[in-house]
Amino acid sequence: QLQLVESGGGLIQAGGSLRLSCAASTRTFSRYSMAWFRRPPGKDREFVAAITSNAGSTAYVDSVKGRFSISRDNAKSTVYLQMNSLKAEDTAVYYCAANGNGFSTDRNRRYYGYWGQGTQVTVSS
Repeated sequence: QLQLVESGGGLIQAGGSLRLSCAASTRTFSRYSMAWFRRPPGKDREFVAAITSNAGSTAYVDSVKGRFSISRDNAKSTVYLQMNSLKAEDTAVYYCAANGNGFSTDRNRRYYGYWGQGTQVTVSS
């Protein structure tokens, strides 16, 4: 069973940067597409970014384009989310998720069968 553990969240001032990490407990990490979702206070979980298994393709929600960057290190079974120029509206619990279709950058959470527990990111204005 694939397990995902996020880290790197915290409290940051607007305009600052954070890097989230998500470590996977599998030797077949390189077969999975990975994504980050977030759940802002009082709202539904929403797509943030995704990356294919070989990092050949990425996708982002419009609100984070140019500020966030998703990457992965298959040798370390880890996916990252670099978040720059953070805004108060980026405040949310951030989740990483794995999709068994390694060629996908799906934005719909129903395609992701594995989820981490989440890490809180709070941006103060």
